[in-house]
Amino acid sequence: MYLTHFNLREAPFSLTPDTHFFFACASYQEALNTLLVAARNGEGFIKIVGEVGFGKTLLCRKFLSTLNNGASVTAIGTKDASAPTDNPNAKFVTAYLPNPYLEPHSLLRALADEFRANLGNETDQHLLLKGLTLALLDFAREGKRVLVCLDEAQAMPLESLEVLRLLTNLETEKRKLMQVVLFGQPELNARLKQNSVRQLRQRISFQYELKGLSRADVTQYLRHRLKVAGYAGDELFSAGAVRAMHRASCGTPRLLNILAHKALLLAYGEGRRQVLQRHVWAAVDDTPESRGRSWNRWSRLTLALSIAGLGMSWLSFY
Repeated sequence: MYLTHFNLREAPFSLTPDTHFFFACASYQEALNTLLVAARNGEGFIKIVGEVGFGKTLLCRKFLSTLNNGASVTAIGTKDASAPTDNPNAKFVTAYLPNPYLEPHSLLRALADEFRANLGNETDQHLLLKGLTLALLDFAREGKRVLVCLDEAQAMPLESLEVLRLLTNLETEKRKLMQVVLFGQPELNARLKQNSVRQLRQRISFQYELKGLSRADVTQYLRHRLKVAGYAGDELFSAGAVRAMHRASCGTPRLLNILAHKALLLAYGEGRRQVLQRHVWAAVDDTPESRGRSWNRWSRLTLALSIAGLGMSWLSFY
């Protein structure tokens, strides 16, 4: 690998959503702030939408980490009956479901496992719902807030979304017993437009749509990840390489990571200390999802045809 060659402690462009590499550009910082404000205000449903590869899972993990650190979370089951139930700084009990493609019964079982609700081998959906309700009430009495994060929420069956809505109906005089954050692709918006979930749609009080990174963001993104990985040298990616990466990835963080990793491998293979534009274009040719290379070739072809056309016109005129 190229770690020693570039004086890196660890791989800077891994696809694993490591919160140490979270890049707080304007869009992602606004999304994180929206999540934190909504959670601490005790709102029912929160929605975060972003295209494939935009870093929703990383944002979710960063949110949970920040929320937990800021709210002094304790382990589930710890008694703290003296804490008031309407305290905005109350401790959070969180659950994260990375794969919500679950029918209602399986969803209730998954939530029961996350909250360690003692339901035994109970399979009746009504009793599962009742048991979860009692668990939520116990948390409220202990002064704790319950928050559930669902990743890839666009894949959740509509019947399961309705079960979640029923759980969020539970509330004290001050707030909801459970909050839900939906992280999903744009298809989630289309699903929520269906008439059968219109009640849930009205419960979404905060929402945010992630945007791709700008060219300036890409420069800072690359520097940030390299710095976290231990790099302390000169600019590792040339200006031309950064332009090519932004064009090819359209600002998608996952594609940026893939292209940067491949480009570093190519530069290392040549013994170079800097990634050049041609390294990026070679990486693009090996990455089907990237789009910049074909556009670049088409632009060159168009320019060549235009010049040829002007030349023929000039010859015809004379």
